[in-house]
Amino acid sequence: MDTNQEVRELGQRWAEAERKGDNAALAELAAEDFTLVGPLGFVLVRDQWANRYGHGGLVTHELSWDDYTIREYGDVAVAVGVVTQKAEFQGQPADGRFRVTQISVRRGDRRLLAGLHYSPIAAPPGR
Repeated sequence: MDTNQEVRELGQRWAEAERKGDNAALAELAAEDFTLVGPLGFVLVRDQWANRYGHGGLVTHELSWDDYTIREYGDVAVAVGVVTQKAEFQGQPADGRFRVTQISVRRGDRRLLAGLHYSPIAAPPGR
């Protein structure tokens, strides 16, 4: 399987795990030193990120990962795309459309998420 296909499949598994609120699947997809930077600048390490569901805090109704480009650097791949989500956090809407940088690494025969960085989507300054 080539890197582009690996990264596409990893992205599909990630989106599906988010939609299902599947903490175990998220943990399986993430490297031990995984880090997420959220759209407001907060940071979650692997266990915090993988255990967001089931405590009534986060519910994801829809999540898609689209419009991405993938670059490969040996065992590392960087994909920049768009996440669109319909979600709630502690009963408050958490819907949004974000530019997301996904960093993945090859570990043996598996590709794992090493990092996700969410940013709000806006036009460049001055436009």
